[in-house]
Amino acid sequence: MGVTEAARIPKQRGEQLLDCAVRYAEERHWDVFPGTWLEAVEGRERCSCGVESCVTPGAHPARPDWSTQATGSAVGARRMWSKQPKASILLPTGRTFDAIDVPESAGFLALARMERMELTLGPVTCTPDRRMFFFVLPGAATKVPDLVRKLGWVPASIDLITRGEGHFVAAPPTRVGGHGAVQWARRPTPANRWLPDAEELISPLAYACGREAAAARSRRP
Repeated sequence: MGVTEAARIPKQRGEQLLDCAVRYAEERHWDVFPGTWLEAVEGRERCSCGVESCVTPGAHPARPDWSTQATGSAVGARRMWSKQPKASILLPTGRTFDAIDVPESAGFLALARMERMELTLGPVTCTPDRRMFFFVLPGAATKVPDLVRKLGWVPASIDLITRGEGHFVAAPPTRVGGHGAVQWARRPTPANRWLPDAEELISPLAYACGREAAAARSRRP
């Protein structure tokens, strides 16, 4: 990793996590809940869940009842992160927003196209495992599969996933294992408080995912 790239990855400090969690609840009215966190064990960072082969170390729910734990109260968020300052910040989907999950390469391609089209965009995150999440109005999870099929693709074949009720996304500056931190590709601002409907973004997203999937197939021996 180059120096410039490393410098862009925010450090996961307890006070920064607490402040961000409170801000998401207070300024965006997003529900938040604390997840697992990273612990130093024998010189290595491991997930607080204790599972050696944890798939998303430091960035998944710590409790099975996480959906009832989530709060949109800034006071509640401050209380929870005061108890565990290192906890990841997780946002349940299907409440104030759904998220369209695509490969990072397709996401940036779609983002450039959307900006040229002057589409209204909501916040967008990038994760260390090279995924991008586009925040859209709730309800996307139920209609996106049909919208994608109408455009001529099968969602699973182009690696386009929608997170709705019962799912969650990790919010910046949550770190995932030793891979880096979740970051904003488009930050939450007063200008993007009103989220787009999935129908407004699905065409450029599906096109970009379809193009990337075709390119990946052509590279296979």
